[in-house]
Amino acid sequence: MSTSIQSNPGSGTTAAPGKPIGELVFALLIVSIGVVGFVAGAGIQTPTSASDIGPRAFPFAVSALLVAVGAGLVIQVLRGHRGSADEGEDVDLDAKTDWLTVGKLAGFVLLHAFLIVPLGWPLAAAILFFGAAWSLGARPWWRNLVTAIVLALVLQFVFGGLLGVSLPPGFLEGLGVFGG
Repeated sequence: MSTSIQSNPGSGTTAAPGKPIGELVFALLIVSIGVVGFVAGAGIQTPTSASDIGPRAFPFAVSALLVAVGAGLVIQVLRGHRGSADEGEDVDLDAKTDWLTVGKLAGFVLLHAFLIVPLGWPLAAAILFFGAAWSLGARPWWRNLVTAIVLALVLQFVFGGLLGVSLPPGFLEGLGVFGG
């Protein structure tokens, strides 16, 4: 296989040089996520009173789409179709990864996972949303805090109160509109 730059017909751009290992890994990752979705969906308990479409239908549909798209990507990559090289004006290819920001974001996601049970989902989510905005440099801090609290409460109301998803309400347990 040649490492020369290949043109994509009709696009006017060039494909990334080298072996398509990254693209193949991405495609196989999509397939594996779909397979995991099928396995997890098969473990969903279906009540005997369920009619035609039970709780497994949506996970199976999403998993089938993931497997189909991933398999299509694998076939395309193996046939030599490659993604075009990034030529965006706003992308600095020489810029280094900001590992401090990545670490902050990962830390807030882990903190969120540990705070859900003791504090409840809305407060843990508000901390996550505020921490993500702060990590990414959003200003002013007070607007980020208000937005994080409102977003967490709206999500708790929609998912816990209206859709009946089991999210621990924490300090909102006494208020029936937030579910739990």
